[in-house]
Amino acid sequence: MKISYNWLKEFIDTDKTPQEISVILTGTGLEVESLEKVQPIPGGLEGLVIGYIKECVDHANSDHLHVTKVDVGAPEDLQIVCGAANVAAGQKVVVAVVGSTVYPTAGEPFAIKKSKIRGEESHGMICAEDEIGLGTSHEGIMVLPADAPVGTPAKEYFKLNDDYMYEIGLTPNRADAASHLGTARDIAAFLKIAIKKPDVSAFKVDNTGLTIPVVVENEAAAPRYSGLTISGVEVKESPKWLKERLAVIGIRSINNIVDVTNYVLHELGQPLHAFDADEITGGKVIVKNYAEGTVFKTLDEVDRKLSADDLMIGNTAEPMCIAGVFGGAKSGVKESTKNIFLESAYFNAVSVRKTSKRHGLKTDASFRFERGTDPDMTVFALKRAALLIQEVAGGVVSSEISDHYPAPVAPFNVEITYHTIDKLIGKAIGNDTIKSIITALDIKIVNETADSLSLQVPPYRVDVTRDVDVVEEILRIYGYNNIEIPTQIRASLNNSIRPEKDTVQNQLSDLLSANGFNEILANSLTKSAYSDNLDTAVKILNPLSSDLDVMRQTLLYSGLEAIAYNQNRRAADLKFYEFGKVYKLENEKYIETQRFSIFITGANTAEHWNQKVKPVTFYNIKAVVDGILQRLNISNFTVEDATCKKMSFGIQYMLNGKQLVKFGAVAAASLKKADVDKEVFYADFNFDLVLNAIRKNKIVFQEISKFPAVRRDLSMLVDQSVSFGQLKQIALRTERKLLKAVDVFDVYQGDKLPAGKKSYALSFIIQDIEKTLTDKAIDSIMQKLIYNLGKEAGAEIRK
Repeated sequence: MKISYNWLKEFIDTDKTPQEISVILTGTGLEVESLEKVQPIPGGLEGLVIGYIKECVDHANSDHLHVTKVDVGAPEDLQIVCGAANVAAGQKVVVAVVGSTVYPTAGEPFAIKKSKIRGEESHGMICAEDEIGLGTSHEGIMVLPADAPVGTPAKEYFKLNDDYMYEIGLTPNRADAASHLGTARDIAAFLKIAIKKPDVSAFKVDNTGLTIPVVVENEAAAPRYSGLTISGVEVKESPKWLKERLAVIGIRSINNIVDVTNYVLHELGQPLHAFDADEITGGKVIVKNYAEGTVFKTLDEVDRKLSADDLMIGNTAEPMCIAGVFGGAKSGVKESTKNIFLESAYFNAVSVRKTSKRHGLKTDASFRFERGTDPDMTVFALKRAALLIQEVAGGVVSSEISDHYPAPVAPFNVEITYHTIDKLIGKAIGNDTIKSIITALDIKIVNETADSLSLQVPPYRVDVTRDVDVVEEILRIYGYNNIEIPTQIRASLNNSIRPEKDTVQNQLSDLLSANGFNEILANSLTKSAYSDNLDTAVKILNPLSSDLDVMRQTLLYSGLEAIAYNQNRRAADLKFYEFGKVYKLENEKYIETQRFSIFITGANTAEHWNQKVKPVTFYNIKAVVDGILQRLNISNFTVEDATCKKMSFGIQYMLNGKQLVKFGAVAAASLKKADVDKEVFYADFNFDLVLNAIRKNKIVFQEISKFPAVRRDLSMLVDQSVSFGQLKQIALRTERKLLKAVDVFDVYQGDKLPAGKKSYALSFIIQDIEKTLTDKAIDSIMQKLIYNLGKEAGAEIRK
């Protein structure tokens, strides 16, 4: 939100500098994110002066240029070549001297340099209004009144005052501060000075010749609706002061009527809307909802289909405006508009929020209505706007103020004790100080006892409804920095279970996301058709539908549904993971378990011209699983077959007799249930068991060994039933200290081998971190490995 320093000072009398006001605002909860010096027009006319043309003669080498002598108040006159048709001796003009920069209304800024134009030197430029940002006319140079003082800086002559603009990070709960008045309230409360509101005492109704009745059919969405008419207005360009005031806060001038509504919006925080009164069919304004699908063209010339929940401002024939959000193309103010109907309303915040989000429309008005405006401001803002419109566009007020307010919004009643205030603040700041701050914040004290206060909080303070909210208001005005840090701090140790689940989950999420995976989050409710055993399923007593009638017993089908959704939209190469709970009924007890699932399907790598696309395989999911376990430093597991109803083939890692993870290819029957027609590989971790397995892990750092590692290979015949996992475990048990890794690099099965046999080729990495291994030590280790592999697995070493 942008706030002007000069505008703020119209509400408060203070000599505080912009920087000091910035500190006050941040201290009271309106954080100033930036403070910058701004000028009403770009460049601020710096380097431009008022000049007097003493001489003007035709250029000898041109039929349209002129050579002038200009007095700019300097010791010597300037010779300036000018091409304007209206330039003449005796004129007072605006001169851009050499070294200055001009900022045209349209186009890029450019510097004024000494130049030679067709043989004549030129030491500056005599300016047109569009060349220096003062207007759009380029019919000729600006000719000033005869009394314009020569040598006066143009900035002073045109009375351009520098301003400062605050960019405030307005939090959602501070709707009351979404205006210059609201921001000034906090400064006034902090400085203990009075606030000055605009004077509307001059408002009067001139006649009732253009009375437009208002009918509010949806009072819940429009609790208060006020309006009046002004006839005989002249829609034109806004005066300089109005355009400059809006320009400082980044608002583009449109015309004098619309600019006034924007001015009052940012001044008082009350959104207004001006309708062309002659376009109100039937001469009546109706606040209502229209049928679902009604087409409405908004100011941006877009046809939008309305929802039946959208509150609209209409006439007897059609809608004219989306209430609190956006105006219509037909009923807005145009150059031909002569009569206007001015709206000032208090709309339901939730209704405006839903409509704004539904149509993707974010406006200054919806920003304020969504957070809550002041229901008591509508009529005051109407009077303020009417007076300004009469000032800049003429016209007369042609109706009484129509104010539909059947159920006035009551202030919030809050009871609070001094003890509560002192306790939450952490310091006794004194009852008189408390009451002075409360009063300064426009909160009324309706009753007081020795120990407590009964308060009435104005309805525009939508965030102050409880005693703790009042304490927060007191503290931010009193000043957080004025609360001393106590010399004694009491604390208690909180023992939490290690490792923290969220920390581990974040580590795994980072690992997978960095490798191209996307996290999914599915509903824990699912369809009973996915359940293999309904007797153990946790059923919903009152299901919303047959698709949401049980709690899920596995993460498999939620992942398959996500895959099906994406594949149906031509996204075939997918990598997903999900953290979630599964539920079952066992021995009449409800049990929930934390699981962690991974899915891959489609191509292993993206399509590219220099490589063939390969589909994912079982070994891709295995690599992911092994990488996760390596990251978590879990290695003491055993490997078993895991082929089951849900997997056409796969393996499982067992830890202390419990299944740590199961992974493999999803069975065709399971794919069919979720309507997936591509091969999917799936891994299912018992996340509770994972956390338990790493509970005693300790991170140990050591230097990389300076001594080389040695690789030895063995080829062996084993029975078909022997797995690589068994051989690896035997090897690691045989040599715990020096054997660093065991891998398989070849497997052979065929008719050249004895029946029931297969061949494994294993590699062994051996390293001593303290010294270089000798051949004798290496041979000793290999002999022990050969012996134990033969003894425990029946391995026959091939020569």
